[in-house]
Amino acid sequence: MVLRAKKPDYGYDAPYALRAFAVLGALVTAGAAAALVSRRAALAIALAPYGAFFLANALVFLHTTRRGKFQVWHAILDDLHLDGDERVLDMGCGRGAVLVAVACRLTTGRVTGVDIWSTHDQSGNAPDMTLMNAKIAGVEDRITINTGDMRALPFAAATFDVVVSSLAIHNISGSGDRARAVSEAWRVLKPGGRLAIADIRATRLYAKTLCELGANGVARRRLGWRFWWGNPFASTTLLTASKPLEH
Repeated sequence: MVLRAKKPDYGYDAPYALRAFAVLGALVTAGAAAALVSRRAALAIALAPYGAFFLANALVFLHTTRRGKFQVWHAILDDLHLDGDERVLDMGCGRGAVLVAVACRLTTGRVTGVDIWSTHDQSGNAPDMTLMNAKIAGVEDRITINTGDMRALPFAAATFDVVVSSLAIHNISGSGDRARAVSEAWRVLKPGGRLAIADIRATRLYAKTLCELGANGVARRRLGWRFWWGNPFASTTLLTASKPLEH
């Protein structure tokens, strides 16, 4: 018998939303089937599209959280053209999906993850899970994790060459605190450093904050269907920017 090598497990993003889509889809579809069996064709026809909608949302959401987001982030990191010796910060690292992907691109560099370890926003989120995933991927020697608030990062100014964040900052309540987290990312970034933030909302606020701080090349772009959280109305946007060398 051939044993398969163990793979990292990064859990599910917003598991409550995935469950809601799946349960609603199943219930409405069952209702449509029951109406059809009881010869209430009009009701069945009315319910069927809603059942299909919720089930499709569940399938797209599942694809994004288990496959699509990884494919997109690999492309994002490829575009950063890391040399391998950078110090990188992952804000809201969770179970380490982006953290490990960055570490795989480093040689003498190091990536630091910071999180408050909320299981509401990601299933099974815990420091031990992140460390386990890094160990399975063979990059535990290139990562450090910290417990900390993105609004008050526990790092000195100008510490990191690159700051990344995936689906984390929007979980902070209030525009003021979200802007504070972006300002903290800017503070710990070295002159000449780069930012790449993927999020499902508030990226206009992030861009405005960075422009006010003096960032160069602030740009936003949609990341496509592989990063939809069920449908195009819950799509992910990438924000990129850099810090001037003279800053």
